[in-house]
Amino acid sequence: MEINKILSADILDIIFEGRNKAYGAYDLRKTYNKRLLTAMMVMGSLVLLLLIGYLISNYQSAHKKTVAVVQDVQLEDVKQEKKDEPPPPPPPPKEPPKVEMAKFTPPKIVKDEEVKAEEKPPEVEKLEDTKIGDVNQKGIQDDNITAPPSDNKGVVEAPKDNTDYDKTFTKVEIESEYPGGAAAWMRYLNRNFVYPDEAQANEIQGTVVVKFIVDKEGKVSDVEAISGPNELRDEAMRVIKKSGSWTPAVQNGRKVKSYKSQPIVFKLESQ
Repeated sequence: MEINKILSADILDIIFEGRNKAYGAYDLRKTYNKRLLTAMMVMGSLVLLLLIGYLISNYQSAHKKTVAVVQDVQLEDVKQEKKDEPPPPPPPPKEPPKVEMAKFTPPKIVKDEEVKAEEKPPEVEKLEDTKIGDVNQKGIQDDNITAPPSDNKGVVEAPKDNTDYDKTFTKVEIESEYPGGAAAWMRYLNRNFVYPDEAQANEIQGTVVVKFIVDKEGKVSDVEAISGPNELRDEAMRVIKKSGSWTPAVQNGRKVKSYKSQPIVFKLESQ
């Protein structure tokens, strides 16, 4: 290279002076800055796309609202249904046992010597456990013979109630409920219900069934979530424990201690 061109020449031209520039190393070094700029632009575009996607996802999540739907069910509805099994075949009919009977002989007024032995009426003592019929028949004594009415006037006693009202009932005539009914229960949920952040972020929905005891005074105890997503159970139990006094169940006109099963539906809805 001429001396007057060295100051204005590119450093690569000076290094590769007199060498084979078509080999590839010259071209790689010559286009290095251009390739570096292209790679940085592509990487920047990918990062920008990921950032935009993340912002859109957060925006949609922030505009979702949580709705709790409450349904009141009976305790037996929560139990697993049993498989229907065919009923056993009926037993063969049994022949009814023969009942001891004595032939009824219409009374006739005749002389003693004219009375036949087979026409003699049976003795009264033998007829106490014997049924009167058309023929004489041996068999079991008839226990269904109605006794003559007694002269003593008796007093009919009412059946005794042997129900233990101190036990915890699983089935009652009137279920326990939140004071004010379903409408008051929904208002209580709207004021106190909090959708768990983890469940909301992962879009977890479902129904949690909470089982608990309501005593005679309406106090809630033994709160337990028996079904539903694990991420939602703690919140369902929390709102039950915080709900205060309930209206107790009624059995035979008395307030009793009973089990209660309350489902709470967790549902996400987009605005």
